[in-house]
Amino acid sequence: MNRRLRLHGASALTLLCAMAIVAVTGVTGISGTAYAAPTPPPAPGRTTPGGTSPGATSPGGTPSTTPAGPGARGGKSLEQVRKEIEELYRQAGTATDAYNLAESEAKAQSEKIVEIAKKVQEGQERIATLKNKAGAAARAQYRSGGMPPSAQLALSSNPSQFLIGADLLRQGQKATADTVTELTRTQKDLQQYAIDASMRWQTLEANRVKAEEAKKQVETKIKAAEELESKLEAEEKARLLQLEQEAQYKAQTAWLSTGVLKEINGTATDAGKKAVQFATAQIGKPYAWGAQGPGSFDCSGLTSQAWRAAGKGIPRTSQEQLRLLPKVAVKDMRPGDLIIYFDDASHVALYVGDGAMVHAPRPGRNITMAGAGSMPIKAIVRPEA
Repeated sequence: MNRRLRLHGASALTLLCAMAIVAVTGVTGISGTAYAAPTPPPAPGRTTPGGTSPGATSPGGTPSTTPAGPGARGGKSLEQVRKEIEELYRQAGTATDAYNLAESEAKAQSEKIVEIAKKVQEGQERIATLKNKAGAAARAQYRSGGMPPSAQLALSSNPSQFLIGADLLRQGQKATADTVTELTRTQKDLQQYAIDASMRWQTLEANRVKAEEAKKQVETKIKAAEELESKLEAEEKARLLQLEQEAQYKAQTAWLSTGVLKEINGTATDAGKKAVQFATAQIGKPYAWGAQGPGSFDCSGLTSQAWRAAGKGIPRTSQEQLRLLPKVAVKDMRPGDLIIYFDDASHVALYVGDGAMVHAPRPGRNITMAGAGSMPIKAIVRPEA
């Protein structure tokens, strides 16, 4: 389990085999040792008339962008189409985060409303009890002929009875005063509960509206991206995937070339190991926006559920994970930490060690392992304080 899992190679098949090994044998590297290398470049495809493989890079290392079917793409190169699709899915990711946050807040408001309803019921029951007490005191006075207890006490001719009666009178007066005070306080509480419930309902409705708006944005962006892809021929779709892998490989290689892995040697905690094990066990399951498992996940659904499996509740969305969880330097990163990507914090992954991470990429893709530097890193956050 401590051997390095190197994903170098010239074939995409190498990556798939490595992922299958991880899914079957579990996780290596969670002790802080080397774990995974960058995603390898895709396998070469057929040879073009000019002798260049569609999956090859130019001498300068830039992915080939030779268009294979410009008519369906309005003259755009496949690389341009790839970037356009990637941007649409990234925007869909941002909208998904907004949807998830609104849903999470709506759930929290619903729970608060239920709590308030219980308090209202308890308050009403308490008022009924207090009124019964007050009624009992009134009935007792009526039975005594309507004469106040103090007057009855003054007419007593027995000194001992007078002293005993005086003490009982003070106790009774205090009990009456306490009953009135508690009754007044309970009534005020009920009034405040009514105000709180009204505000909670307003917030709940606002969050539902936000969720619906975000849902429309998600669906619009995903539909636009899918329409772009649907116009491509099967061969172009395969090439598009290769370009996607090449871009990730190039970014990961650039990240590793800084020597960053020489500084990263953090060791996973027991909870971190559990989070990594959960996340890697989901490899191969499909991305679905708004999903938290068990059959599918979105990016923050995967990370939040991984840490829930480790016994730690964390915020639902990548933006809230960035906002609320402690930040750590990249050099201090350890398996189990979360990597927040892009300036708008629209994507998140779980670091597994040796420069690799597990994430739910986007619609149309499955949960996979990739290079931690294959996308622009915004911050590293730690679910454990």
